[in-house]
Amino acid sequence: MPRPLLEVADVFRAHGAAWRKANAGHASLAQLKVMAAIETCRTSALGGHVERCEDCAHMRVAYNSCRNRHCPKCQGAAARQWLAEREAELLPVPYYHVVFTLPAAIGAIAFQNKATVYDLLFRSAAETLVTIAADPKHLGARIGLTAVLHTWGSALTHHPHVHLIVPGGGLSPDGARWIACKPGFFLPVRVLSRLFRRLFLDGLSALNQAGRLVFFGDLAPLADRPAFAAALAPLRRSEWVVYAKRPFAGPQAVLAYLARYTHRVAISNSRLIALDEKGVTFKWKDYRIKGRDRLKIMTLGAAEFIRRFLLHVLPSGFHRIRHYGLFAGAVRAGNIERVRQLLTTPKAAPGSAHADADSETKTPARRCPCCGGRMIIVETFEGPRPAQSPLPSRIRIDTS
Repeated sequence: MPRPLLEVADVFRAHGAAWRKANAGHASLAQLKVMAAIETCRTSALGGHVERCEDCAHMRVAYNSCRNRHCPKCQGAAARQWLAEREAELLPVPYYHVVFTLPAAIGAIAFQNKATVYDLLFRSAAETLVTIAADPKHLGARIGLTAVLHTWGSALTHHPHVHLIVPGGGLSPDGARWIACKPGFFLPVRVLSRLFRRLFLDGLSALNQAGRLVFFGDLAPLADRPAFAAALAPLRRSEWVVYAKRPFAGPQAVLAYLARYTHRVAISNSRLIALDEKGVTFKWKDYRIKGRDRLKIMTLGAAEFIRRFLLHVLPSGFHRIRHYGLFAGAVRAGNIERVRQLLTTPKAAPGSAHADADSETKTPARRCPCCGGRMIIVETFEGPRPAQSPLPSRIRIDTS
């Protein structure tokens, strides 16, 4: 794939130093690590290797990736490997896509308490689906689901929401049969919305009572518990957005969707148009508008673009892809096998498409751009230690 004409890394290299200086003492360590990783990704600073064609002896230098999960250039291989593993677990049933979104009034609290509130968002959304699905009035089954956290809108604003992919049915309470949902309909959205609202707000109040929330800046008054309760009161009466899409058109459509969403970052390099004295120009979608008119162009000052990008840096060690219900933890493999037996579907065999995909991910083919021959690595080298690092010397770049 050809290199985009403009990358987020170019913005950071051109304006990152000035942004760090202007925001000294305000940028978090995690944000500084992400900036440093993206700036040095696939440059000589990280080292690399020399490749030579076995046929025509053409040589080229390839630099190492930063492998940071927020880097637009480093998610392709990780996504392919993750998808290969998920392909082996797909069930021959319709899959549904449900989105749970936090109201804007909660967004600021979530930003100041990322790990705590994002975790609550995951748990509330998953518990909502599992609870309603288990109700005999709706489905009466134990379901499994995969949840992916996104924190951004198309314009890079802070917009926390979770995407959940759910098979259209579940195991009966005794595990003896598969209960399928009605064709084209999974669970009632209004019922999901009401339970999600209650679970999340009750959970948020409990976190505040336990002293696990912090408030500063404009939110400092919420440190007073009566003021916090008063701020939540209108949210208990408003409608919360839970969006259920039509079922996917087959397992391959599920994989195609996951490929776009699981390892996505706040903005891809392909959306960037220009970097000049006006700032950074990029494409975005206004989802309030239907049709082609939703595609728009936006220009932000370089400092504002960097600020918005860094809004979406996740806390270290925070998992943005999670599995619940039948797909949770150690019971996952056993439950999938049980469902396959009930649906009389053979287990994926070694050497199947997903295994081949996984093998290709680990050992990607390197072809000569001149003759198409096989490129082999003939030399590896480490990157030079920079004379002046953008981070303090005690900080190590996180490449996880």
